[in-house]
Amino acid sequence: MTQLRSAAETAVRQCLALAEDESCAIVTDDERQPIGEALYGVAREITDDATIVRYPPGEQHGAEPPAPVAAALGGADAFLAPTTKSLSHTRARSDATDGGARGATLPGITEEVFVTGLDADYDRIREECKRTLERVADADEVRVTTDRGTDVTFAIGDREWLDDTGDVSEPGSFSNLPAGEVFVSPESADGRYVVDGTMRPHGLLEGRELEFVVEDGYVTEISDDEIRRQVEAAAEEAGDAAYNLAELGIGTNVGVTDLVGSVLLDEKAAGTVHVAIGDDAGIGGDTEAPIHQDGIIRDPTVFVDGEELELPSA
Repeated sequence: MTQLRSAAETAVRQCLALAEDESCAIVTDDERQPIGEALYGVAREITDDATIVRYPPGEQHGAEPPAPVAAALGGADAFLAPTTKSLSHTRARSDATDGGARGATLPGITEEVFVTGLDADYDRIREECKRTLERVADADEVRVTTDRGTDVTFAIGDREWLDDTGDVSEPGSFSNLPAGEVFVSPESADGRYVVDGTMRPHGLLEGRELEFVVEDGYVTEISDDEIRRQVEAAAEEAGDAAYNLAELGIGTNVGVTDLVGSVLLDEKAAGTVHVAIGDDAGIGGDTEAPIHQDGIIRDPTVFVDGEELELPSA
């Protein structure tokens, strides 16, 4: 509990910068209760207006939470959400931050990742985000290649690149914790990408690769049966939106030196790239889907309008 307490202090006091005159909502579920309780304990020491809301784990990453959970997110000045299934790309979260609430989601967080990921130099992470963002901000096209067969080109169009620094001290600001990435929802993409790092539900990929073919911004082939079934299930509700190529992200957390099998942490690892399928409405796109499935790619080479990008390194 001492380790959870230390990580909770970083999240509440440094990243959230909670003040005594503010309200704070901690949203958690039955499987992440110890982390939620640790965050609530710190928040309660700062403000008398702290609340913890617990609910059964959701069925899918990106699925909307129950109405009382959405109300808790939107009704507080600040929130932290350690949950089994991600609330990052939900209307509940985006509506809350659009309305002026600030906060961070911690999707799929484990006690190990909570402790490890928040033991980082967030000033350095912010510097790496700023450097990378300046380089890609005006890009028309980004190409990612690897020795394992990835060769995919993203048309950025008018979409805005965003950064996730862990600083959620300003009204309306949002982050994942642990933090550290620069990302965009591209207007389109074409090519093939090979995930050789981490991807749900498999965790850390050792000795295997998952291949995806992308045409005109939609994933048309998925080599893995289980992931294909997940996307097909989402498509029953959302149609082709479930196959949307939703995100290109670049990891900037220089404190993450090894992948551990957690998408939440591994997608932030410096020098990696991640690509996601499904919902992008919460990150600057226009596609709504009940799924947002990230895959982490190791050792990529990234070209920004034809020039190689120097990736962050630990």
